[in-house]
Amino acid sequence: MARYPERIVCLTEETTETLYLLGQGDRIVGVSGYTVRPPEARLKPKISAFINAKFDKIQALKPDLVLAFSDLQADLSAELVRRGMAVVTFNQRSVAEILQMIRMLGGLVGCQAEAERLADRLAADLDRMRDAASRFPARLRVFFEEWDEPLISGIRWVEELVEIAGGTPIFPELSTAALAKDRIVDPAEVARRDPQVVFASWCGKKMKKPTIQSRPGWNAVSAVRDDRIFEIKSTYILQPGPASLTDGVRQLHAALRDVHGLAD
Repeated sequence: MARYPERIVCLTEETTETLYLLGQGDRIVGVSGYTVRPPEARLKPKISAFINAKFDKIQALKPDLVLAFSDLQADLSAELVRRGMAVVTFNQRSVAEILQMIRMLGGLVGCQAEAERLADRLAADLDRMRDAASRFPARLRVFFEEWDEPLISGIRWVEELVEIAGGTPIFPELSTAALAKDRIVDPAEVARRDPQVVFASWCGKKMKKPTIQSRPGWNAVSAVRDDRIFEIKSTYILQPGPASLTDGVRQLHAALRDVHGLAD
């Protein structure tokens, strides 16, 4: 038997991207159908969506490790365990936990040193961005909407990245709520808190600015009045892995920097 897993199935994108960044993409034998990062990963067999999977196809791949994410995939994990597979389910919800996941995954596949270097590099990049954002003339009030109907505010790592990028989330009291149903907000309350910038990332569908602009009472919201509504595609920001800590936070920062009228 190999010392470390050699045939890995990833049910979500962030572990796929992390393994590729660690130089271990060749060990992956199956990926989620939602995987887009890195592009070459899309050549792997697609064995799952997010809350359903092709169990027989996974079994036929003879994985020695399956990687899953969160309570939303608990039923998938349980079925795979019943079928005799080794399953590790991560549940990272914060920036610190994302970095920890990277380190843990490195240990699972025998690449601890490489994973430490990757996590340290990502953390250092975030520190540099935090420092750059500290030089903004003001911290703008930000509403990040993870879904439009019902209206859902950003999950913890997203709200943390908004702060790192230079904004101030308007629903800080909801950021630690792990479940989307616990982050449903009243559009009238969003309007009352008057965000100066709105970021939208509607997982699986394109943001429609008119939908946001036409909400009752939102014509007086600063972000709507000043046309400061930006889309961040979900693959960049709602993936609790390297994408969020790189492209996602950079897009947040660039938009806030542009609002301030600052040069790159």
